[in-house]
Amino acid sequence: MRRRVGTSLYAGLLFTVLGAIAWGTGQPFVFPSLGPSAFLIAFDRRSERGRAARIVGSHLIGGVAGLAAWSLIAAGASLTATPPAFSPEGFRLAASATVSLVATSWAMIATDAVHAPACATTLIVSLGLLSTPTEVAIIVASVTVLVGIHAGVIAVFRRIVGDAHPLYRAENR
Repeated sequence: MRRRVGTSLYAGLLFTVLGAIAWGTGQPFVFPSLGPSAFLIAFDRRSERGRAARIVGSHLIGGVAGLAAWSLIAAGASLTATPPAFSPEGFRLAASATVSLVATSWAMIATDAVHAPACATTLIVSLGLLSTPTEVAIIVASVTVLVGIHAGVIAVFRRIVGDAHPLYRAENR
């Protein structure tokens, strides 16, 4: 029970900070694939530097692959409404999504930066939802802030408690 409550509240804390940044700047610092990243960080609170780099790197890969696919295949199209059946716009968006997912998957494996939520990031970008270089930069900045906040919390927790997070007994999961 403690793990469920702790994980949920901690994911909420991480997201609250980014929500405040989004609200204060009017920029998309909160987006769908950030939720799974916040959950994974909260669920497994290890603060390894390599893990943080993989999380940021994977979203960077997803953003760049999505932007490249959208720019080359579906520029100007956006999946804000379902396109009509067999429409050229619908085809371009589907192709852009497919190409970006293939490129993101390949690049994450090739660079050892595997983090599944980045596959959602690439779709967000390649489907025209956040498809400008500035928006992709905000996505990467948001993920960087997320892992930075987590590293800060872990550092404070270690200083106060002496460990990265409490160990939960198996029956409390």
